[in-house]
Amino acid sequence: MTFKYNHTSHSKKVVSAVLAGMMALSAGGAAMAAESTETGQGQTAAITNTAAPTGLFSDIKVGYWAEKHVYKLAYQGILLGNNGLFRPGDAVTQQEAVTMAIRFMNQEGQLNTNTAAALPTNMEVGNYFKPYVALALQLGLIDKTEESTVDVSKTSWGQKPASREWITKLLIRSLDKDAEAKAQNNQSTGFADNASISESGKGYVNLAVSLDLAKGVEGNKFNPTGSVTRAQLATFFSRGESLTDTTYPNTSTGYVTGLKDGQITLVVDGKAVNFAVNSSTPYFTKDSETRASATDVKLYTKVMVVGSAGGASYVEVVDATPQVESVEGTFARSLSGNKIGIFVGENYETYSYDEATAFIDQNGNAIKLSDITADSIIEVQRETFSADKKTVAIRVKSGIVNKSDNGVIAEVSTSGKTIKLVNTAGATEQFAYNDNLLITYQNRIMSVADLKAGSAVKYTVKDSVLQTITLSQGVEQSVRGTLVEIGGNQSTLTFKREGGSLEAKLLIEKPEVIINGIQDATLNDLITDATNGDQVELSLNADDQVTRIQVIGRQMEPMNGVTVVSYNSKTKVLTVLDNNKKPFVFTLDEKTKLDYNTTKPTLAGLESILNDGRKLDLTYVGTRALSVKVIYKYEGTISNIDTSGRKISLLSGNQTITVPYTTLPTVEIYNKSGASLGDLKIGDKVTVTLGANQDVVQKVALNTVAQFEVVALEANSRIRVKSDLLTSQFYVDQAVLTGESGQTITPSQLTAGNLINVTFEGATPKAVQVVKRTLAEVTAVDASSVTLKQFNGQTETVPVSGSVKVVKSGSTLTSLTSLTVGDRVEMTKDTDNSTRFRVLTVMSKQFWSYDGVGNQILVKRETTADTNYRFALGSSVFVHQGDNTLSVQSLRDNDNIVLYLLNNVILEIQKQ
Repeated sequence: MTFKYNHTSHSKKVVSAVLAGMMALSAGGAAMAAESTETGQGQTAAITNTAAPTGLFSDIKVGYWAEKHVYKLAYQGILLGNNGLFRPGDAVTQQEAVTMAIRFMNQEGQLNTNTAAALPTNMEVGNYFKPYVALALQLGLIDKTEESTVDVSKTSWGQKPASREWITKLLIRSLDKDAEAKAQNNQSTGFADNASISESGKGYVNLAVSLDLAKGVEGNKFNPTGSVTRAQLATFFSRGESLTDTTYPNTSTGYVTGLKDGQITLVVDGKAVNFAVNSSTPYFTKDSETRASATDVKLYTKVMVVGSAGGASYVEVVDATPQVESVEGTFARSLSGNKIGIFVGENYETYSYDEATAFIDQNGNAIKLSDITADSIIEVQRETFSADKKTVAIRVKSGIVNKSDNGVIAEVSTSGKTIKLVNTAGATEQFAYNDNLLITYQNRIMSVADLKAGSAVKYTVKDSVLQTITLSQGVEQSVRGTLVEIGGNQSTLTFKREGGSLEAKLLIEKPEVIINGIQDATLNDLITDATNGDQVELSLNADDQVTRIQVIGRQMEPMNGVTVVSYNSKTKVLTVLDNNKKPFVFTLDEKTKLDYNTTKPTLAGLESILNDGRKLDLTYVGTRALSVKVIYKYEGTISNIDTSGRKISLLSGNQTITVPYTTLPTVEIYNKSGASLGDLKIGDKVTVTLGANQDVVQKVALNTVAQFEVVALEANSRIRVKSDLLTSQFYVDQAVLTGESGQTITPSQLTAGNLINVTFEGATPKAVQVVKRTLAEVTAVDASSVTLKQFNGQTETVPVSGSVKVVKSGSTLTSLTSLTVGDRVEMTKDTDNSTRFRVLTVMSKQFWSYDGVGNQILVKRETTADTNYRFALGSSVFVHQGDNTLSVQSLRDNDNIVLYLLNNVILEIQKQ
């Protein structure tokens, strides 16, 4: 049983009360016992003895953090109201807590109300509570000897606020676990204020913590004398029902066999019971504190109903898994006596059905038995909770369909080669298609890519395969070609379609223009030319107008290492000499991409340095300069460092570049201060930055790649990362960011937990690549491939070529055969592009409790000296038993579990 505290669901005042209370619970509880109004013995007026509510308590609103538990116990009669109030934040008195415990144990029938109960003289309680306290002494819920030493000088024993330690004892005893608690009395609780807990209370605290019923407060303290609110205690009793076999007269648990307006039918102990429901009936599920809806109750699931006289006052889904089994076979024929015959493999079997059996086609639509044709593959579903195993549904999985109809496209799956349509009757159908499918619109042949959800169509089906689809209206489509011309008023576009034909299209008023590297691109950024124009993909709407232009290729020419002869700032004409001293003339304009030693280049800034002799790299189309880059740095591999001659040689592309230096250049290396030329070696990839006159080395930055895990994204594109448990941070606003598939992303798309490879130029991040992480179980392995079963159940055989690293038990191995079947691994790409498998550490433990606030679990200690019993959970930890996925909250005390950890963080929990 797991208790977490949902701090978002109510006010800060209640938060403070709960955090100070005995249990850090995910939601609160239920109300206390009732009391007749008494003032004659110096006691304050307490809860009036009124009937269980027929509506909501006025101070428990829908969505209140403890609503679920309050109303379950209220309708079960365990708690009563006070003139429609519950007072959830009030401190629990000892007499109220005892009364609720007796009702929780369903022991009210043992009360002796005929005579005044004889209680110890110091145990003064209200008259209403005397039989409850007397019975609690008799049942051992409270200890007479312990209570005889209580200080009652300031308030009576009954009106005394119940302390955290006292409540812990009462709760453990009401669960009949007194002996278990006493067996742990000689063990330290592990809390910082352990010395403040009585010797007789330590075992109860230990057991309550192990049952996940009690937790500490701030500073790892238990605060044994602190008070407990009504809502907190009521929640404990509500959840404590799963730890006891106590039954309540108006509570029924069974399987849903009928759902219709105003009624739920349950099979309880083999008998069908009907419960009336209405719009006021509260619905909940076992694993959630917030309200559910009536639609969350499904046929053949396990449900608890609290109510009387056939009316449901409270409904809770206990197990949402339908209790059905399936048999698949080939339909033969229908038989007399409400039976069908099917072949299951080679065996002929018969199955009965009745008026409640649903007949469903392969698209989920209701049909009649007579609609099922011979040789159709069908699935017979039967419930499993009764000896009758009644047939609840007969579903056609595949049958022969021949038809023509009108409809609307709902979904197109190109991977599965299926198309879903909504037909004229409003039913959804799904059919396969093949390469022979003919798709047309106004006598034009279209492709599957032109089919969009919502398109009206006419279609024909033969042998369950789509043959034709005729579009009834235009659809969005895309075409590719070379951009030739944009009309003078920017309302038309001419392009050469792939295949050679010229076409003209109308543009919408403001078409979207996408050009890699140009933010907020416009039509003016496009290159038009009959031969060298942009290669584009055009998106056309239903009216055949261009809505989007994406540049997918540019026919531009590079010219590197040219020397400026002259530049005219009025005409924007640049004259240069290439490496062979051949002159070329280019025109710059506002669309020319500029690059020089600044973060925000401008044409005016560039013009000031386009002096005679300046070295440039260019790209151009015709005489138009598309980009101009002032050579202020070289990138390449060090081929020589001549310290005596004071020069550095780089191999850049196919040429060797040698650059002198007059004074020792600055050397910048990521994560290394005070670097010098002596830290560089032949073969290192570097970026050499030149001085203002492009003639000497000013700085050498070593290009490195490092791998990190993203911890957090902070302000101004700064990210916090960790590597080998060390945390650092840097800005990525000037870096090129790409996702797992190489797509361009923004800093805001990085998330905590991402594994990233960062390419540094010195200390500056220049590129960030998100690395794909695959967490899986090894199911087969050989020298060149490994088969992995991922946490989502998918199995994939991964061929591995090139270098490989297997990190296992602290060692790095270089062969796939180092992996063994059953290993849990994290598969990634290392910084050198090698495939890396990190094998997760395995531990077998017994579950103790779950800490939702700290997102960690606690396991049973193997010895009192064992300090390794708290483990952090990964952000998407996989919890399962076999192939059934579980939640961490479903784990119970003493469950045998296997933990799989990476860097001491749990990534998988396997329940045994």
